[in-house]
Amino acid sequence: MAEQSAGHSGPAHLDGILYPPIEPFETGELLVGDGQRVYWEQSGNPDGKPVVFLHGGPGAGTSPWHRRFFDPERYRIILFDQRGCGRSTPHASAPDADLRFNTTWHLVADIELLRRNLGIDKWQVFGGSWGSALALAYAESYPDAVSELVLRGIFTLRRHELEWFYEGGASALFPDLWEAFLAPIPVLERSRMIEAYHRRLTDPDPAVHRPAGVAWTTWEASTLTLHPDPDLVASMAAPDAAVAFARIENHYFVHAGWFREGQLIEDAGRLRHIPAVIVQGRYDVCTPVMTAWDLHRAWPEADLVIVPDASHSASEPGIAAALRAATDRFAAAPVD
Repeated sequence: MAEQSAGHSGPAHLDGILYPPIEPFETGELLVGDGQRVYWEQSGNPDGKPVVFLHGGPGAGTSPWHRRFFDPERYRIILFDQRGCGRSTPHASAPDADLRFNTTWHLVADIELLRRNLGIDKWQVFGGSWGSALALAYAESYPDAVSELVLRGIFTLRRHELEWFYEGGASALFPDLWEAFLAPIPVLERSRMIEAYHRRLTDPDPAVHRPAGVAWTTWEASTLTLHPDPDLVASMAAPDAAVAFARIENHYFVHAGWFREGQLIEDAGRLRHIPAVIVQGRYDVCTPVMTAWDLHRAWPEADLVIVPDASHSASEPGIAAALRAATDRFAAAPVD
């Protein structure tokens, strides 16, 4: 699931909740193999506590305002755009985009390669929405490389999670928006919406994949926040970004993230020694609280913060405040 771009410095209503905007002190491209170049950047304090930000989607990319969750005096803040999106290349919006080398386990390997290339022994891992799934997959693979975890809007790609949002469950709350999501798909294909969209998003003809990408992304963008945000929907539905986002997301969902069913929650025992905070909106429609609760039951040592007046987006004030509180709490904790 996504996290929106929200402009260069982020939503104005977060001023006073998050830290002020900052610029990177270093940027680069990491050659990760398979013809892929991954954009990365560092900001904050070069001698501070390392933290890596894992964006949502998959396919949403990072935005400058994502730096603002971290105290720039105390953190060395690392952002990167996952394969195929943002400033990483090749971009998934290209008509001939090849996603064969874009899987969860490619991304996990990319994160570890970035850590080693930056000379970091351990870092805090911060991930929301799809980024929470990727953070769990990485931490369960490399627990000794993780000092803490800060997770938001928990999403683990179990079948019932995908069916809730993409196969009709959430339409009970948004029947008007659901009609627009159904529109590109013929009636006889609507019993398997993820697969039906896959056929259209992988079609090389822009007349087919562009409207499908916009419809897929608009559905998600329209349900991210507790209150409607037309500017957010318009920004996410820009055709090139929408196609890349929809293609990568759909590609991951068709393959269930390359996880066995329930894997991330079943393997949470590997994380029990890692300090963690889970932030979840009570009225999150995209990634309902049931998944955060299941993770918390499997990993009771992690602190679960349910924000009572919020949905999915990290730009909602209660979510943003809880995330900043978590990073402030861990900023002073030693990295073993």
